[in-house]
Amino acid sequence: MTPKPARDSVKESPMLVVPALTFLAEDEEFDPNTVTPGIWGFLVTFLIMVVVVLLILDMVRRIRRTNYRAEVREQLEAEARDAEIAEADGQATDASGEAPRGDNDPNDDEPDGASSR
Repeated sequence: MTPKPARDSVKESPMLVVPALTFLAEDEEFDPNTVTPGIWGFLVTFLIMVVVVLLILDMVRRIRRTNYRAEVREQLEAEARDAEIAEADGQATDASGEAPRGDNDPNDDEPDGASSR
């Protein structure tokens, strides 16, 4: 029979590695003021910031567009209601709300073309 490899003995005691790593970490002096995320950390943070700014701009544009559409829809509905009311009353009005000026004035007692001379 062949002997078992030494690798099996390491699998049986993984707890021996943790104290060794702790001992190595204690030997190095750690200064929290000199540790930085580096260029990759800056790039990732910058890209996230750019994406957030673009999303905010897009959201503002979409909200503004929705508000303008709602205002136009309300104006159109108000004009349609005014037109229906005017038709029901028998009066024709233009968009400014004034009655159109024409030859058929209900207050005019004389027929068209006749003058008071």
